[in-house]
Amino acid sequence: MADKHGYEWGTGRRKCSVARVRIKKGTGKITVNGRDYLEYFPSLRLRKLVEGPLKQVDLSAEYDVFASIRGGGMTGQAGALMMGLGRAIVKVSEEYKPSLSTEGYLSRDSRMVERKKPGKPGARRSFQFSKR
Repeated sequence: MADKHGYEWGTGRRKCSVARVRIKKGTGKITVNGRDYLEYFPSLRLRKLVEGPLKQVDLSAEYDVFASIRGGGMTGQAGALMMGLGRAIVKVSEEYKPSLSTEGYLSRDSRMVERKKPGKPGARRSFQFSKR
């Protein structure tokens, strides 16, 4: 169910990143924080991650995507955008859900940075061991 301006909304999260994604009928333009996604994500791998949900359901040229992303780094932001985009597409039509779900575009990647433990310099790293 689109809002009064014709947008479908989806929220995605990954690591410390949160993406609020809006999609609307259009020409296939993807905008992230006011910039084109090709400019925002320099890596080809991250661009493919972002395009994934639209290509999975063949809607690449039919919807404009507007995303606002906060927190985290490039990989986390791309993952959050991918998930938010998948959720917004499902709101357009429920028939896309099985296809997106099998590819993992709707599931939250819960992996987070492991915390530093006391007595160690990092999460798992130990100080150099000396026998003598």
